Amino acid sequence: MTTKKNLEVRRADHTTIRYTASGPTGGPTLALVHGWACDRTDFDALTDHLPEHYRVLAIDLAEHGESRSTREVWTIEEFAHDVAAVLAAESATNVVVAGHSLGGAVAVEVGRLLPDTVSHVVALDALHYALFPAMSEDRTDAMIRPFRDDFPAAVRGLVEGGTPAGTDPALGERYFDKMVAVRQPAGLRAIEALIRWDMDAALRGTKQPITVLAIRDLVAQEAIDRYSDRFEIILVDLGTHHFPVESPEGTAKLLTGLMTG
Repeated sequence: MTTKKNLEVRRADHTTIRYTASGPTGGPTLALVHGWACDRTDFDALTDHLPEHYRVLAIDLAEHGESRSTREVWTIEEFAHDVAAVLAAESATNVVVAGHSLGGAVAVEVGRLLPDTVSHVVALDALHYALFPAMSEDRTDAMIRPFRDDFPAAVRGLVEGGTPAGTDPALGERYFDKMVAVRQPAGLRAIEALIRWDMDAALRGTKQPITVLAIRDLVAQEAIDRYSDRFEIILVDLGTHHFPVESPEGTAKLLTGLMTG
């Protein structure tokens, strides 16, 4: 069992970011960023399957998990500053940043923010849904409105959309119960931030290689056609949208290969 240490770093606006560190300082560094309405404990089992000489940092974004903030700015770029604060506290260099779902968008922004620190961006079932290019205000509002009008129903829709046919319904219920309990108003503001995120602009400003590990049954061909020249897409059959939780050993093997490749 990997020894883990719970740490924190403080930012402005009464923001305290908590994270779990394992492995020796100075080793190859992997920063893990959870998805929307989730937290760093999603990576507990995955971390146990990574090489012991890796420095692994599993980070709770603001108002997720144990991190707290009273800030007013809720954007993907601001979440990237949460991760950057941890990397600065760790004096980390040559970092691979891997993010799940919303965390994949955050990972891209961390790469853009820290071009000399981040060597590779990995998206765990993220970026490939073809939802993120800048949209009209009307379309953006149409996507946000369900979360404002009936938050639980909108969360259930997200969970169902990320669950391939034939999956045990109890698994989806487990994710729903966790995600619907996200702290508010940050949960709503965070999903709005993701919907408003301009992925095309972010990709243009991110120079590192980007690899997307995508559940085969959930990949949109439109995204492959649009972005295959910008990032590598590796199709995987490891479970649902939340595959890092369901298949920690398989996910760890893929991440290790990317870090050593």
